[in-house]
Formats: sequence, structure tokens, C-alpha cells
Amino acid sequence: MSIQFQDDFNRKFYYLRLSITDVCNFRCTYCLPDGYKAKQNKTPFLSIDELKRVVCAFAHCGTSKIRITGGEPSLRRDFTEIIAMIAEQKGIEKIAMTTNGYRLTKEVKKWRDAGLTHLNVSVDSLDSRMFHQITGENKFHQVMKGIDAALDAGFKTVKINAVLLKNMNDVEIPAFLNWIKDKPIQLRLIELMKTGEMTELFDKHHKSGLPVRDYLMRNNWEMKIPEKNDGPAEVYCHPDYQGEMGLIMPYKKDFCASCNRLRISALGKLHLCLFGDQGVELRDLLQTDDQNEALILRIQKELMNKKQTHFLNQGYSGSTPNLASIGG
Repeated sequence: MSIQFQDDFNRKFYYLRLSITDVCNFRCTYCLPDGYKAKQNKTPFLSIDELKRVVCAFAHCGTSKIRITGGEPSLRRDFTEIIAMIAEQKGIEKIAMTTNGYRLTKEVKKWRDAGLTHLNVSVDSLDSRMFHQITGENKFHQVMKGIDAALDAGFKTVKINAVLLKNMNDVEIPAFLNWIKDKPIQLRLIELMKTGEMTELFDKHHKSGLPVRDYLMRNNWEMKIPEKNDGPAEVYCHPDYQGEMGLIMPYKKDFCASCNRLRISALGKLHLCLFGDQGVELRDLLQTDDQNEALILRIQKELMNKKQTHFLNQGYSGSTPNLASIGG
């Protein structure tokens, strides 16, 4: 193994979010409310060979978890082959994906057999009408059947992502808690984050997760100790619940102190932060296997430019136009 990827603040990077497409077929209010807009003369997404070279470089430098993201990653026709390719790489212990869930019922067993170990599904509401309002798609029952199919396929737990939206789904927290009481589901409430295209929505619907955390702690939920390649969620468990609660609160003080993840866009750019500027071009070093050393050196050099924090509290959201553009 090469030197562990590490930045100037002694943060080590065990977790890579690997975007394989920025296309999505949902129209979520907080991401792509007007739907995906195809670009003219669009640059092709990273090929499976280019993706393999990215994964190899990160695996050699201590990364043990890869999360496949989009857009909606299952829109790639070679998605199952991408999972299998990652599963072949030495040192990768967890292969996760984040999905809107629309293909789960038909495909999740195949993905599991190919090597997928962890699954996150976006479910922003347990009310089918509110789900439709938030996602722009009337697919609530289809997604819920897909979650059951994932559990039947052998996933010990399924993580559910729900973006917390004031005056929309924030009243559903009791319903969410009731849902996970007897199901192996980790519900993760994610604070709405401001991006370049949705300032007005943020001002109208942002709600802090801190009151939810206070509620959990008052009611005997206990925070779990995270593993080194876990994501940013504070995860809580309760002896009377089979499921768990997770909170992702990017506006909380010192949120970035434990950062352990980097991002690669579907076009081959390294993003040091979800809310950073532009990204660093890597694609020119993904063309042949003998470029591996140069690729690692470029990534290591750029890590010295990673900022200590994302500056969201100062109203800065970087150059990210929407969450689909670099994998959320």
C-alpha cells in the first residue's frame, strides 16, 4: 500500500464517493426540481476502465469504502459490471450505493450477487402524496417494495436517506420512528444544504437537526461509535428499536473535523469537498495503467489544498450548482 491519503489537518481518507453519472430520472425539489437537463456536446462519463484506475489508486492509498453515486447510478447500463469490478480490488471492504430506489425490485439481488455490500435509498416521506411532491415522481409504493426486496436479497440493514424539510416532511418524524421500530432500517435525516441553484428553497425549508438529536437523547437513544470509514452521520440506537436513527448536520460546529471522504465526479474530477471550487482534473491520468503513480502523486499534492471547513455557516456554498452534479 502507498502512503495513506491524508491532508494538512491530519485527516485520513478511507472513504471515496465515486459518481458514475450526473443523470437522474427524479425531480427532487432540493436537487433537480426542473429535471435533468442534457447538455449539448456532452463529455462521456468515465468508462469502466477509467473507473477501475481511480479505484485502484484509492485502494492502494488506504481507502476501504467506495460509495457509488450519481445522479442515479443504476441508470448506467454497465452498473452491475462496475460493482463487480470494484469488488475485485484488494483492500476495498465496503461497496455501497445511493439510489432513488426505482430499480431495486428488479435489480437488487443481482447487485448484491455482484458484490454490493451496503445500500442507501432516498425516501423523503412516508406519505405517498408528500413523496410525490418532494421527488416529482409518483413512485412511493414502487420504492417501498424495493426496500423489502433488498432485505429479502440479504442486506442485513438498509439505510434510508430523508432530507429534512421544514413545513413539508418534518412533521413525519413520529411516523418514521414507528416505521423503524421493528425493521432493520437506519433512517438518516439530512439537513437541507444550500447549493447554487436553490437559495430560495433553502431559506424557506431549512431546519436544523439539533432538536431531533435533543429529542432522541431525552428518550434514551445512545450514540454509536463510528468506524473509520463511516460517513458523517451521528447514529443513535435504542434497546426497544430494531432500527437506528442517523443525523447528518453539516451546519453543526466542527462538522468537518472528522472528514474522511473525497469525491470523484462522473467526468473524472477530484472534489476535496462537496462545497469546494471547481475540482481537480484527473482524467488525463486515467488512460493507461502505468499512470497509477502519477495519479496518486497528483491526488496527494491536491490534498494539501483541502480547506479545514466548508464555510457553509458563512453562507458559502462553493461552485456546486446542485447535489447531482458531483454525487451529493
